[in-house]
Amino acid sequence: MKRKLSNQFLRNFLVIFFLTILDTILAFVLLSLASGLISGSLAKNRYPASAIIKEDYNQIDASAVVQSGGGVQVVDKEYRVVYSRGLDTIGKDKLTIEEFTTFLTESKSRPCHYDILYQPSGGFWLIVTFPTSIRLDFSLVHNKEAASGDFMRAGLVIAFVVLVYLLILALFTFIYSRITAASITVPLKKLCDGTRLLREGDYSARVDLRLKNEFAELQNTFNDMAARIEHEISLRKKSEEDRRRLILDISHDLKNPMSSIQGYAELLMNKKGMTGQEYEEYLEIILNNSKRANRLLTELFELSQMDSPEFSLKLVRTDICEYIRQICGELVPQLEREGFKYEFDIIEESVFVLLDTDRFSRIIQNLANNAMRYNPKGTMIAVSLTVQNNQVVIDFSDDGIGIPAHLVDNIFKPFVRVDGSRNSKTGGSGLGLSIAKKIAEAHGGDLTLCLNENKGSTFRITIPKI
Repeated sequence: MKRKLSNQFLRNFLVIFFLTILDTILAFVLLSLASGLISGSLAKNRYPASAIIKEDYNQIDASAVVQSGGGVQVVDKEYRVVYSRGLDTIGKDKLTIEEFTTFLTESKSRPCHYDILYQPSGGFWLIVTFPTSIRLDFSLVHNKEAASGDFMRAGLVIAFVVLVYLLILALFTFIYSRITAASITVPLKKLCDGTRLLREGDYSARVDLRLKNEFAELQNTFNDMAARIEHEISLRKKSEEDRRRLILDISHDLKNPMSSIQGYAELLMNKKGMTGQEYEEYLEIILNNSKRANRLLTELFELSQMDSPEFSLKLVRTDICEYIRQICGELVPQLEREGFKYEFDIIEESVFVLLDTDRFSRIIQNLANNAMRYNPKGTMIAVSLTVQNNQVVIDFSDDGIGIPAHLVDNIFKPFVRVDGSRNSKTGGSGLGLSIAKKIAEAHGGDLTLCLNENKGSTFRITIPKI
C-alpha cells in the first residue's frame, strides 16, 4: 500500500515539477512582454536625455522633467555641476574624478533611473534622473563578437546554474511527495493493523493516530466500532454463559421432581402388599412433585412469553392506592397464618396509573412469597406507597435475613435463589423476581433492590403516574 501510494504521489508531483518549469519560463516571457507594453508610458522613457539635450546647456528646457518628478543636472569637464533643476541625487556643486567615476558605475544600483549622455561640442554630461518605481535587473545578452572561449565558459556556467536549480527543485519535489504520502500511508497502516487485529479476534484493539484531520474522524469511527464489537462479543459470551446456566438450572429443577415421580410410580407398580396409608403417601409425593414441575414449566412459559415481541398488557386506568390496599388486604390472612407481622402505609389520596391489574398483582404476591419463604416467623413485612417526581413508589420491605452480598447484582436473573443448594423444601423456582421485574418494566417502571444498612431487604417498585 505504502509503495503504491508513494509512487502515485511521486508521479503527481513530477507533473507539478514540469509544470513549474513551464510556468517559470512563461513568467519570464510575460515579464518581458509586460515591460514592453508599459515602457512607453513611463516618464523615464518619455523624457530621455537625447530628447532634451542642447549644445548649450543653458538652452535646455527641464520643466517637463521636473513636473514629472524628475531632475536634470549638467556636469562640465571640470566635474562641476553647472546646471541643476528638480530632483538632485548628486548633492554637490563639484565632484572629483573618483567621485564622478563612482557615480557613473554605481548608478545602476541606486533607487533611481539615470539617463546620462555626453555632449562633445558643449563638453558636458547631461544627467536626467527619475525615481524608480519598480526595477527587475535581469537580462540575457548575447554578442556574436565575443571570444568563443568566453561564450563557452558563460554557457557552461548558465547550464550548470539551470541544472542545479532543476536538481534542487526535483529533490524538493521528491521529498515533499514522500512526506505527503507518509502523512496518509502511516495512518492507513495503523488502521490496517488495527483491522487485522480485529479480524484475528483481538477485540480490544484501538488506534491512536494523534491527528486532528479527517483521519481523526476515521480513528474515532474505528475505535467506536471496535468498542461496540467488543461489547457485543462480551454480551454474546455472557448470554451464552447465561443460556448454559439456565439449561443446567432447568435440568436440575426438573430432574428432581421427575425422578421422584418416576421412582414412586415404579414403587407403586412393583411393591406388593402396601397398606392404604403407604399408598396415599406415595400418591401425595407424586402429586406434589408433579405440581412442582408443572409450576416450574408454567413460570418458564410466562417468562419466555414476556420476552416475546407479541407480549402486551391490558392497561386500565386504576387508582393505585386503592388497588394496593386491596392486595395488602388479601395478603393479611396468609401473613397471619404463617406467623408474620405486617404494616401498611398507603397515602389516602387517589393516584391514577395505567395497570394490567392481573399481572401487576403477581409482583406483590411474588415478593410476599419470597419474604415468607426465606425469613423466619415473626419477621415484620411492610408495604408503603408514596409519590415522588411524578412517579408512584411502592416499597416492599422486611427486617429478616436480607439478601446475601454476592447475590445483590444477580438477584433478578432467572434461577437465582438465596438457597444455593436449590432445595425444593426451602426455596422456589428462582423465577419469581425475574417475572416481577419484567412485569414492572412492561408498565414503564422498574423493580429494584435497595440496599439496607440495617438487616432485612427492601424492593422498590416504580410506575409512572398519568
